[in-house]
Amino acid sequence: MRASGRGAMAAARVRLREATQRKLRRFSELRGKPVAAGEFWDVVAITAADDKQELAYKQQLTEKLRRKELPLGVQYHVFVDPAGTKIGNGGSTLCALQCLESLYGDKWNSFTVLLIHSGGYSQRLPNASVLGKIFMAVPLGNPIYQMLELKLAMYIDFPARMSPGVLVTCADDIELYSIGKFDCISFNKPGFTALAHPSSVAVGTTHGVFVLDSSNPVEHRDLEYRLCHRFLHKPSVEDMQHFHAVCRPGNVPQQDLAGEGTACLQLDSEYVYTDSLFYMDHKSAKKLLDFYEDIGTLNCEIDAYGDFLQALGPGATVEYTRNTSNVTKEESPLVDMRQRIFHLLKGTPLNVIVLNNSKFYHLGTIEEYLFHFTSGSSLGTELGLQPIAFSVLPDNTVCSGRMSCIIHSILDSRCSVAPGSVVEYSRLGADVSIGENSIVSSSHFTPHTALPANSFVCSLSLKINGHSQYSTVVFGMQDNLKNTVKTLSDMKELQFFGVCFPTCLARWNLKVTEELFSGSKVHLSLWNARIFPVCSSRTESVAASLKMLNAVKNSTVFSLNDFKLLSIEEMLVHKDVQDMIAYRDQIFLEISVNKKQSGTQIS
Repeated sequence: MRASGRGAMAAARVRLREATQRKLRRFSELRGKPVAAGEFWDVVAITAADDKQELAYKQQLTEKLRRKELPLGVQYHVFVDPAGTKIGNGGSTLCALQCLESLYGDKWNSFTVLLIHSGGYSQRLPNASVLGKIFMAVPLGNPIYQMLELKLAMYIDFPARMSPGVLVTCADDIELYSIGKFDCISFNKPGFTALAHPSSVAVGTTHGVFVLDSSNPVEHRDLEYRLCHRFLHKPSVEDMQHFHAVCRPGNVPQQDLAGEGTACLQLDSEYVYTDSLFYMDHKSAKKLLDFYEDIGTLNCEIDAYGDFLQALGPGATVEYTRNTSNVTKEESPLVDMRQRIFHLLKGTPLNVIVLNNSKFYHLGTIEEYLFHFTSGSSLGTELGLQPIAFSVLPDNTVCSGRMSCIIHSILDSRCSVAPGSVVEYSRLGADVSIGENSIVSSSHFTPHTALPANSFVCSLSLKINGHSQYSTVVFGMQDNLKNTVKTLSDMKELQFFGVCFPTCLARWNLKVTEELFSGSKVHLSLWNARIFPVCSSRTESVAASLKMLNAVKNSTVFSLNDFKLLSIEEMLVHKDVQDMIAYRDQIFLEISVNKKQSGTQIS
């Protein structure tokens, strides 16, 4: 790479970091204060998968507003999907539009609405399963930011230059960008408008890809407004080439395959423009709402990106509606529903805001979470993530600088947290050691406890028959909670901490029966395996789960027969959100008191 190219890329990174920090400062100024008309969103809506998740989200929003962690004078809502068939984020979008109409009537015609999809149970990042991906802690801010605050901060400039309509985004991604000093991002064109980020062709196969109108060549400025000829959803490399989505620029940012962010392309490198969030004006939103109310009930999953955006632009054709290779399960009504959406939206323009100095980060998996919080990634530099965020650590605590991350936690004397590990909302007693590449969430470790490397630990407060109880999820970082088998005889395909699951059951004195699993007996997995002991206190719960883990690792026996056992699936049904919030509040108060004491290392 030429020296001038390296210099230009370094300058672009500086601009990106400065733009990000400006947004964070602006949002910090608005936290806990009433916002003026047009200064912020009229409505911020979060989607939920079911009634339990809806209640948990509402309780957390109420607590945030009470503690003045969000801008005031905004309507915050949680919109739950209807019971029954999963309807996907596209179906959730339609349902949310109906909720807006029901709540506000014609008034929402003039609203700017931020719609955040957070209806999943995050099996790939289970510490976000408990209270939701949108409420996942980020090592930043005082009080601690969660993903909700971070997204509101990154979109701080949007509402003032947005015509009435809905901006649609997801809970577990972050979009960073910089534009020229006199430039601005406006969402004011008819139809749909989407952000576009330069990415490698390989990244394009797992994202949406824009085929830009070729009448105007790309100028490679930080901000460009373009028309999209057609949109491809998770296309093959061959399709990207066939539909002329692949570009060959000079020096532009590229999405890094490791999730690091962007890196400078060589002069002859190929790249594509990939999607993140999108906006639809009120006329388009109302068209979708009328369609939804005409249908009555959805009986298949709709993807807001694959099924809405692929219908847009002059080059859109109906062929994609029959391609079900990117859906988890093929459903008979899906093709018909896609075709109806295609004909509804055909001819609607898709405008693209090309952000050539931008980055798209995803935080939806354990690997991504640990990478961005503990490796000193570019995301950490751009956001100013802290290795010790709003926590109490004695001077003799052994933490490996930016190689470990402590969030909203209290650590006693002589604790050690190994590189690559994250501790959040937890208490660690004296002489506790946390092995490398581990996650500890909402847990209380008693003194002289050791957690093996590559461990995941997360405690939940439960309410069972009116009684407060606790259970702690524990497993290995490489365990696949989503991996399912259909019969008991296939259970050897499941692994717990790298050990064949039937072997683990034997070490816990548990029999292999269908009663071992909750919910449907068709799909058996670690997610619905009843193996986690229920205890009367958080500390007892952590101790019991660590004993079952050590039995597996050390080939010993720890009988679970004397415990009531729950699956993760059942824990989420019985979770006591108020108790979990109270636990975090108590830690918050103790940290606040310690801030006034000398000789304590606090961030």
